[in-house]
Amino acid sequence: MAVAEDRLAQENDTDANSPMLNPEVAREHADRLRANVERALRGKPDVVRRAVETLIARGHLLLEDVPGVGKTTLAHALARSIDAEFRRVQFTSDLLPGDLLGTSMPEIRDGIPTGNFAFQPGPIFANIVLADEINRASPKAQSALLEAMSDNSVSVDGVTRRLPEPFFVVATQNPLEHHGTHPLPESQLDRFMICTGIGYPDPEDEAAVLREDPARSSLPKLNPVVTMAQVTAMQSTAERIKFDESLVSYLLAIVHESRDHESLELGVSPRAAISLRRAAQARALVDGRDYCIPEDVRDLAVDVLSHRIVVDPRSGRARGGEETAWVMREILERIPVPL
Repeated sequence: MAVAEDRLAQENDTDANSPMLNPEVAREHADRLRANVERALRGKPDVVRRAVETLIARGHLLLEDVPGVGKTTLAHALARSIDAEFRRVQFTSDLLPGDLLGTSMPEIRDGIPTGNFAFQPGPIFANIVLADEINRASPKAQSALLEAMSDNSVSVDGVTRRLPEPFFVVATQNPLEHHGTHPLPESQLDRFMICTGIGYPDPEDEAAVLREDPARSSLPKLNPVVTMAQVTAMQSTAERIKFDESLVSYLLAIVHESRDHESLELGVSPRAAISLRRAAQARALVDGRDYCIPEDVRDLAVDVLSHRIVVDPRSGRARGGEETAWVMREILERIPVPL
């Protein structure tokens, strides 16, 4: 436990020169961002909140759901709400790493080759990247994206290039399609801070969608409501949100219970524990607090941890997202919430 606690403590060390915001000001920024996105994605405030929390926590978001429920609309609306560069990449079986990262091309001046090569950046060099249907691309293309997500940099032709700040990936996939897909392995799923679905809208919200079609009527009209500087300031402020030692112990109890759970083959990693702490700090900031409470950890645990655990086939449980979410809820029931 001491090693894990040390890693959590090290993650809390941030640059003292980073910009800071009053939590109330940060909450106002987050509220504007959420309200703007909800103009295009009706009836899903919890999903929009998760997306904003993931952005503030410097994480990446995986949306796994059936077609047509608004996954792409959410990513587009979030990008339009921030004064930032946005790129959409349609992941297909023939997508190559160079198509995503960029490549060096012969330099031509006045129609004459110079003999030099110039790097042409790919769509990964944007602040918000939508990786649409990520499970349709080859493992090589998936790995290129996930390496960028992990390191916030890419290496092409032996040269390492930093990605812009902020850098936020929203990936989508359809869990019902199997032909021609390459499911993300556990090691790559671990790169996503939060994995969640959108779900079908309630009847009243669906009726409003049918009448107004906000993806066509509202989405194109969305204007930025926060700047990149405000986003990075919220990110820096979230990293300094107080995370009490009692919450460290509570989080680690959840982590260790997942590793010992009788139905799990693979429990939660230290990276996952750090992701949950960072997400909890972002949630506190969205609520306008400068400190975390146990509910921040508990309410985010399923979305942050479920996609990182693996059900033991000998347990008799089915594999899949719904089953791992059920196991995580069972774990949360076992761990007493600190007072």
